[in-house]
Order: sequence, then C-alpha cells, then structure tokens
Amino acid sequence: MTPAPHNIDPEAFVPDDLPRCHWAEGPWNTPYHDLEWGVPVHDDRTHFEFLVLEGAQAGLSWLTILKKREGYRRLFADFDVEKVARFTPRRIEKILVDPGIIRNRAKVEATVRNARAYLAVQEEFGSFDDYIWGFVGGRPKVNKWRRIEQLPASTAISEALSADLRKRDFRFVGPTVCYSHLQAAGLVNDHLVSCFRYAELT
Repeated sequence: MTPAPHNIDPEAFVPDDLPRCHWAEGPWNTPYHDLEWGVPVHDDRTHFEFLVLEGAQAGLSWLTILKKREGYRRLFADFDVEKVARFTPRRIEKILVDPGIIRNRAKVEATVRNARAYLAVQEEFGSFDDYIWGFVGGRPKVNKWRRIEQLPASTAISEALSADLRKRDFRFVGPTVCYSHLQAAGLVNDHLVSCFRYAELT
C-alpha cells in the first residue's frame, strides 16, 4: 500500500527547542526533517518521488523543491511511474509551461525517461525497493556524525549506485544526487548524533 504523502503546511508551523540537524529550520524544512528525512522507505512510489525531486534539485536548494512539491505531484500523476512512463512529447510541452515545477526541459524529459528505466528495474528485481536496498545490504547504514562538516557529498555506495543507474539509462543521477536519495529514503542515517531524530531512527 502506498503511504499517504506528507503535506507540509507552513501556516501550521510552530517553532520549538528540539535539537535538530542544522539545516532543519523554518516552516518547510523542519516538518520534512522531522517526518520524512532518513525514515527507511520501502515503497516504490515514494522512491520514485524522491528520485524525481532530487533530480529536479540539481543546482538548486531543497527548499525550492519542497515549495513546488505539490506541483510535481499534480503534473507527474502523483508519481505513478507507469503513468509517467507513458507521457508523450505533447504532455511534456504542457508541463513545461506550468509554473508549479522547475521548468527545465532536460530535467522534465529525464523524469519521463527515468520512469521507463524504473519500470525495467522493477521487472528485473521485482521492485525498485529490492534493487536499491541491495546497495546497503538490506539494512540502513548508521553514521555517527557530530558536526555538519563531517557529512560527505557522496560515498563509494552512492558512486556505485549512480554508475549502475546510468548504465540502466537513468539521467540526473550523479553520485551526489544518489547520496541525497540514500539519506532521504533512510538507507543511510545521516542525522547528527545530537539531533533528536538520530536516536529515534537508530
């Protein structure tokens, strides 16, 4: 069953004094950090959503993407990969004039291309979830970072994942994008040890 998507309502944001990772500030980043970032994902639609959003983020801030997340859900069939894989050039042109997303042609076309490659992975491995968790041996890798400066932009695991995805015809899946996915989808716990979510997810 596909979990209900998290709908961030910045109007409902109430600051508190809980210790968090340094970037988890404000009405958008804090709820995303508290509810989603680093929670182990075992749902193929959620994996696809994160891949789309992380690819869209390339060169931009995550905050920009969070603010347009609902636009992506609306324009990309709520991240139904089978539907996105069938998008036509005409559908892509309609998407590119909608301000609800980052209107970058290469990224939008890559999303449709990646959806087709994603289906091929599902067919080969049974699910994208089984495929990607194989890169960490089926269990989250728990780090013990004490300072934000210690967090890497990429690792040997994300480099291997990136190389394999590109071999499978995915685009916008460089090692840094792949590491962002490993962090977001909980394959890696990169919350600082001082963050209240670290203990909850370990």
